[in-house]
Amino acid sequence: MTEQQDAVHLAGSALPRSRHVCVFYRGLDEADEILLPFIKEGIDRGEKIVHIIDPKQRDNYLRRLQHVAIDTSAAEASGQLDVRLWDNAYLRFGRFDQHGMLALLEEALTEGRAQGYPLTRILGHADWAIEDFPGVHDLVEYESRLNYVLPKYPDPVVCLYDLTKYDAEIVIDILRTHPTVVVGGVLQENPFYVPPDDFLRELQARHLGNTAHERFSRA
Repeated sequence: MTEQQDAVHLAGSALPRSRHVCVFYRGLDEADEILLPFIKEGIDRGEKIVHIIDPKQRDNYLRRLQHVAIDTSAAEASGQLDVRLWDNAYLRFGRFDQHGMLALLEEALTEGRAQGYPLTRILGHADWAIEDFPGVHDLVEYESRLNYVLPKYPDPVVCLYDLTKYDAEIVIDILRTHPTVVVGGVLQENPFYVPPDDFLRELQARHLGNTAHERFSRA
């Protein structure tokens, strides 16, 4: 294959070397425009798709895949399409465990290769994070820690955030934890990306500052 044929495309452009990607979108129609061609490309190439979704959206999600000529029944039966629900991924045991989730993603990547797939494309919707689940406040730290794990693999991991559901402060932090982003339907290397050593140090300083402020306020 040529280099162009080997390229992984998202939002109409080839992904760069850094394949931890954040897609910011507004509503399912915009998400579909960006993601369905990416998923279809992977299916057509014989790659594995792992997509973590809202349990309430499973049937609707499969219908949308069928609209772009993906045989979802065959793909699920063969294991090429692995649709995982939040309850069995981010929210196992009723809480978000960032270290458990890091291990789960790495397991999915190595499992795909062991099953003979040339690449595994992982997508995860993060709308669960707007709910008040235990551990949810570790989301930003988790996104940063992914940058220790994912450079070991060529597989793209796409984190999905609906901008209509998050406040600006969280969006900025999420942006800063992803080396590659899609904003306004355009794929780009992220000039605001902060490497995990630096970002986690900043989070620790924030935590210490907040703790000191709370103690001062109670004094």
